[in-house]
Amino acid sequence: MERIWLKQYPPGVPADIEPTQYASLVDLLEESFTKFADRKAFICMDKAISYRDLDQMSVALAAYLQGRGLQRGARVAIMMPNVLQYPVATAAVLRAGYAVVNVNPLYTPRELEHQLKDSGAEAIIVLENFAHTVEQVIAKTPVKHVIVGSMGDLLGFKGVIVNLVVRRVKKMVPAWSLPGAVSFNDAMSAGRGLTFNKPKLSPGDVAFLQYTGGTTGVSKGATLLHRNIVANVLQNDAWLQPAMAAPPHVDQLMIVCALPLYHIFALTACYLLAVRAGGCNLLIPNPRDIAGFVKELAKYQVNSFPAVNTLYNGLMHHPDFKKLDFSKLKISNGGGMAVQRPVAEQWKAVTGCFIAEGYGLSETSPTLTCNPATTTEFSGSIGLPVPSTYISIRDDDGNEVPLGQAGEICAKGPQVMSGYWNRPEETAKVMTSDGYFRTGDIGVMDDKGYTKIVDRKKDMILVSGFNVYPNEIEEVIASHPGVLECAVIGMPDSKSGEAVKAFVVKKDPNLTAEDVIKFCQQQLTGYKVPKHIEFRTDLPKTNVGKILRRQLRDEKKAEAA
Repeated sequence: MERIWLKQYPPGVPADIEPTQYASLVDLLEESFTKFADRKAFICMDKAISYRDLDQMSVALAAYLQGRGLQRGARVAIMMPNVLQYPVATAAVLRAGYAVVNVNPLYTPRELEHQLKDSGAEAIIVLENFAHTVEQVIAKTPVKHVIVGSMGDLLGFKGVIVNLVVRRVKKMVPAWSLPGAVSFNDAMSAGRGLTFNKPKLSPGDVAFLQYTGGTTGVSKGATLLHRNIVANVLQNDAWLQPAMAAPPHVDQLMIVCALPLYHIFALTACYLLAVRAGGCNLLIPNPRDIAGFVKELAKYQVNSFPAVNTLYNGLMHHPDFKKLDFSKLKISNGGGMAVQRPVAEQWKAVTGCFIAEGYGLSETSPTLTCNPATTTEFSGSIGLPVPSTYISIRDDDGNEVPLGQAGEICAKGPQVMSGYWNRPEETAKVMTSDGYFRTGDIGVMDDKGYTKIVDRKKDMILVSGFNVYPNEIEEVIASHPGVLECAVIGMPDSKSGEAVKAFVVKKDPNLTAEDVIKFCQQQLTGYKVPKHIEFRTDLPKTNVGKILRRQLRDEKKAEAA
């Protein structure tokens, strides 16, 4: 298709970007470390680290990792919330010539074990609050080296108090034992005394394994190469230029980083984008603490605010949010889930800034489309393809459908993954013969090139921007001795967009909804746990016995109507 959307690009946004200007993501990072050495790079709990600090600390940690004998290309897992150690650890792993495996720190032992085994991670860098989870599975994984951080590690003298409060007062660190584990600060100290061997990286080396359910529910690693991530950083950077160039002038870009850095949205749109621009990330370790979050925002003049709909909505319901100064806010990027019109309009009324909704996936580093950064209205669409990106709406046979007709959103561009880690059959399922990635989302493109998502081809549920796959939850529920069979669907939810609902047929007549929920809580991260349980005597099935989730969804829709 001719790129009809280019006519809608704001002045100054190029049709294409030039990802080959960097041989690797490390080249892009190191350029900024030198260029912006004296600037603040990250702030967390009032403590700032500069680009020079980030440079020196990550080289020391990289040297330490190399000293463990890890071979080039080895996978290193990082299991941390938004704390200062995260950007240091990520830069260190990449600079040492390894690949980062991002792990959700709230994972249960079952989820963590799968990811460590599947990725073949040989080392893990974990915050002590989650070390007990690692302890439960490490013997069953290839992990040989463990580095344990604490909340206070990089906070200077204040860190001693922070650690005391976290461990003793709030009791946020369950007891753990990992013989041979090294503390984060000790690993950095040891690394300072070692020689760092700078590897020669190429665009085709693996930078990140970003785990996602894909279309089938078993968690797979989207293999993101250095060139994929570099491309998406440059695409996002180019897309935001018109907003950055508009008044008022800003000396240094300040990005609010409340989305978790282990999630691809924050990794690219907060961390890497800010580093490219010489900006500063304000790290929010616990965005669920809305009162604490608002207090942090009061201390800084922020310019960029990427978030999901639920977070925007939650903040605006706090009484002190309206008192904040947003005169320098230039960009609000909504992603991860649909932005709702009332939320977008209220956000504009309070902050003076419209939410520019975008769209992407772990498999695409993530950004594929976005509304112009200077948007002055709510379009209800996911916007236009970003530079160097092709979007094609196709039918089930892979043929492009006419404009205005619904079909599967397929994408091609330098940000699209090389495939799923060690799963060629799964990769083949999501790629078309002419090299497009099938997203599994159904959309309609208009004659200007704007796309609207109308449905989901797969049964995935989207809870506050996180993908939840029914197969995984059904597998857990079905393993309960009191359950005969079950089915899981997503239900509309005013707070999280969608919520998980499970339909259960009992084997044990005494089974309660509380029993099922409690059982799920032991094996699933919080956002995957069903919010609603409905008991039934049977479930709708096809003639070959496959449970019909769609029929259950349609029933519920009809009831709601």
